[in-house]
Amino acid sequence: MQTISKSASKLAAALVCGALLSANAMAQKAPAAVVVNGTAVPQSLADAFIAEQKAQGAPEGPELRAAVREELVRREILSQEAKKKGFDKKADVAAQMGLASQAVLIRAFIQDYLAKHPVTDAQLKKDYEEIKPKPGGKEYKARHILVDNETEAKVILDKLKKGEKFEDLAKQSKDPGSKDNGGDLGWANPSNYVKPFADTVVRLEKGKLTDAPVKSDFGWHIIQLEDTRPLNPPPFDQVKGQLQQRAQQQIVENMVKDLRAKAKVE
Repeated sequence: MQTISKSASKLAAALVCGALLSANAMAQKAPAAVVVNGTAVPQSLADAFIAEQKAQGAPEGPELRAAVREELVRREILSQEAKKKGFDKKADVAAQMGLASQAVLIRAFIQDYLAKHPVTDAQLKKDYEEIKPKPGGKEYKARHILVDNETEAKVILDKLKKGEKFEDLAKQSKDPGSKDNGGDLGWANPSNYVKPFADTVVRLEKGKLTDAPVKSDFGWHIIQLEDTRPLNPPPFDQVKGQLQQRAQQQIVENMVKDLRAKAKVE
């Protein structure tokens, strides 16, 4: 099944690690999904694999269960061969298995923590109002050429004033994200720029160049403002998922900081 093959590589480390570390113990306590060369693969492992597949959009049904069973058989065969060759005794392999096992454990803990500390709609709406641009705000469409020193910037600016094309001279820019696109930075809120750049952009008239190069922490900029437009923020429902993800990341970060502060590290 295509879904199985595509996602298998993503799950391999965690699932194979789980199989290697605990298959024998679990086989004695839990029903087996399949037995391979006398070794039981626990049903709980199959259930976890099926849950992962369903989370990625695979439909529940006999086809999914059969595909998971076959994948687990193939993995168990490879796992047994790896053990015969002594790979489970190699220090670097054992370390990787330990990291994979730790990652699964951490993920389970964080998921449980977030479930017990949910982000409310009220909090998300508060966050939305704080980041939402104020009425009357604008977006700016600008181009720039970024170079290392003022002398070089002045030479380029002089060429522009004499009629050379911005798009051609932009190829000299050290900004890899815009140099091959004529220096185009697209539409952006001034808050996305460093302060000297932002202060210059909002003062420029459409179609105009900066009178002199602008210095920032990145170097020297020659800036041209192409256009402006009213800044219309996306509706709350459109960005709610992003806000929730950001809020959850902050919850986890605060929890980790608290645990770190209490930890005894020698």
